[in-house]
Amino acid sequence: MSSRRDRPATSTPRPDARKPLTRPNKAQRSSRDALSRRLAAGDPRSEQDPQRRIPVGLSTSSVFPSGVEEAFRLADKIGYDGVEVMVSYPKDSQDPELLRTYSERYDQPILSLHAPTLFFLQGLWGRDAWVKVERTVEIAKELGVPTVVAHPPFRWQGGYARNFVTGVAELEDQHGIAIAVENMYPWRLGVRELLNYLPDHDPTDEDYEHVTVDLSHAATAGDDALEMIDRLGDRLTHLHLADGSGHTTKDEHLPPGEGNQPCAEVLRRLANRGWEGSVLLEVSTGSNTDKREAILRQCLLFARHHLGHHLDEDGSAA
Repeated sequence: MSSRRDRPATSTPRPDARKPLTRPNKAQRSSRDALSRRLAAGDPRSEQDPQRRIPVGLSTSSVFPSGVEEAFRLADKIGYDGVEVMVSYPKDSQDPELLRTYSERYDQPILSLHAPTLFFLQGLWGRDAWVKVERTVEIAKELGVPTVVAHPPFRWQGGYARNFVTGVAELEDQHGIAIAVENMYPWRLGVRELLNYLPDHDPTDEDYEHVTVDLSHAATAGDDALEMIDRLGDRLTHLHLADGSGHTTKDEHLPPGEGNQPCAEVLRRLANRGWEGSVLLEVSTGSNTDKREAILRQCLLFARHHLGHHLDEDGSAA
């Protein structure tokens, strides 16, 4: 493994490392204001002129509490184009040979791996945060997976957080795997927001080559998802498709169309510009297996419709 995690911190701290710990709670208000403006304008949707058939994959987190193999099975049964594997405590989520077996058994390519950088996974593979990213990159390399998704670091993670932007770039150069850093959201403390990520919960202003936009996270943060994807341009590598109301402190991961996020318009804009990335469904489906399958089917229909897959099938799109 790289010795990057042992590298001393830069002598001059980043200005954003000195940002305040909290700020007035503004996310919910900004989300409501953005929704009001969009609805007042008629919530317009782009005409469909898809330039590429964008694949739609299923995240293994969408079948929780069921396991990794169940995600592959359902993706195959319902007709998804691939799977994103959340690397977690279950051994098969970490085992390249088992993942290869699932992929071949169910004819589902692994489109991406999600590194175990979530808060509740801090104990996986030890406390060294770089190990979590590097080991996931190594698994991706072994399996021929092009992309690893990672969360921005927590502000209490010391040198890992301070050196994260440059460290990600070095890992990408070393291994040839895209590390798509995902947008997150502040934590809420009553009328204040805890700024718990460094450099920020929003990676779109940082010097990352690859970024993942999660629409549920954007809802919780009060960020404008349309502005985010337009600002990123070709740096947008992955889209986590989900919805959110923007009126709660929870990360809801609702099925698209059940919140107030511009899910349909995001998909249409990406298809119309011939975006080269992948859409990965990341929704909460609960433990009722019959209901889960129905939700995942409906979500796939939503995604394919607004990506214009039906036009491709009709021979009306390239």
